[in-house]
Amino acid sequence: MFAHVSAQPRTKFVVPALTAVVAVAIFVVDTLTPLDIAVAVLYVAVVLLAVDFAGYTGILAIAAGCAVLTIVSFVTTHDLTPGTGPMLRCFVSLAAIAITALLAARNQLAVAALRDQADLLDLTHDTVFVRDRDDVIRYWNRAAEDLYGWRSDEAVGQPAAALLKKTFPMPYPAILEELEREGRWEGEIGHSCRDGRQVTVSSRWALQRDSHGRPASVLETNTDVTAQRAAEDKLDRTRSELAHLSRIATMGELTASIAHEVNQPLAAIVANGEAGLRWLGRTTPDLGETKKSIEAMLRNAQRASDVVRRLRALSTKSAPATAPLDLSAIAEETVQLVERELRAQGVQLSADLPAGLPTVEGDRVQLQQVLLNLLLNAIQALGVVPPERRTISVRVRRAVSESLGDAVVVTVEDTGAGIAEADVARLFDAFFTTRSDGMGMGLSISRSIVEAHGGRIEATNRSEGGAAFRVCLPVAGRAA
Repeated sequence: MFAHVSAQPRTKFVVPALTAVVAVAIFVVDTLTPLDIAVAVLYVAVVLLAVDFAGYTGILAIAAGCAVLTIVSFVTTHDLTPGTGPMLRCFVSLAAIAITALLAARNQLAVAALRDQADLLDLTHDTVFVRDRDDVIRYWNRAAEDLYGWRSDEAVGQPAAALLKKTFPMPYPAILEELEREGRWEGEIGHSCRDGRQVTVSSRWALQRDSHGRPASVLETNTDVTAQRAAEDKLDRTRSELAHLSRIATMGELTASIAHEVNQPLAAIVANGEAGLRWLGRTTPDLGETKKSIEAMLRNAQRASDVVRRLRALSTKSAPATAPLDLSAIAEETVQLVERELRAQGVQLSADLPAGLPTVEGDRVQLQQVLLNLLLNAIQALGVVPPERRTISVRVRRAVSESLGDAVVVTVEDTGAGIAEADVARLFDAFFTTRSDGMGMGLSISRSIVEAHGGRIEATNRSEGGAAFRVCLPVAGRAA
């Protein structure tokens, strides 16, 4: 290690010393040997050697020194009488030195400009590296060294995919196809660092082509979003927790309706069982009626089982399960859960739930929670109007949305007092509520669920009085 450090200063002076030796050797040969050739032209080699260690002014100074040596040698070995040969060789040598010096100095300026630009890339916090058409790294900035752990001299020359063990969000050939077609590509990919850490980066690729239009190199810029993604995952878990608590709170409000929904099929089972026993207890058992009673018992048992299944689904804390869903069927199930609340409040509900509409991609429990929140809010909003005006309308329609394209829309309308103009902008904000006993989470969670499904939810006042809530979800296969 120490030998390497001590050798570095020595090698630093090798090229300047060699340049000086070559200049002296050319001067000696030009001055002391009777050659009828332009030996001084060899000073061009001195100027080219100076490019490795001298800057713009240094190259010009060395070139000027070589010109002085050329003139001194000419004056020393020739008289000043006009002579075509020696004089011409002197001019040719001086012209070669001058031209080489100007070109070398201009090249040095260009190199310095490129070096300054490369230094600017080292100032950015984003990792920047360049790889050729074979995926071999050709440039590696300082941010890449800091994030991944490999120095520039260790990374340059290595295949990028093998070094970083990249993981892509889509097949790699498809990415290359888009890159070659569009000239750029963006997406999130996974990288492995030298110490084994896994990082997620927002990656942007730009393709450079050669003079023949063929792919030559790729400039890759990466922003580390690992912490951001971790925070978003934590936020999603928190939102899921709040949604679960909201469902539990909603079920608490529906305790009477739940009991009624379960008691109805249970009472029917008991009644049909007693009827079956009576048919069997006759002098001549009526097996046909008994069979009907048993079939009715099975149907009601299945109905009770369905009620319990839906309630368990609403109360269970589980990860979202995406599947093609029929919104009309979900709306029908949700309406059944609030039937007793509707009767208790004297609310008339009209439902237009056509079959055969396109499906949407989503989680059944979450979307049912959204509709349940909207229906309960509508029922509560009707408490301020006379019983004869208490109506709710639920409609499911297919529509074309400007932002979503082909979509399915669920509309829940009521004839209540409507939404105060001052509250419209804050209606979906967390913890905003107009009820004294409300938590202000229902509509906020509903918006989060709908937006997570690639849709949108909006609220407006109806011209004839009351409020209307629209949930718009993209048709399956067209989710944003």
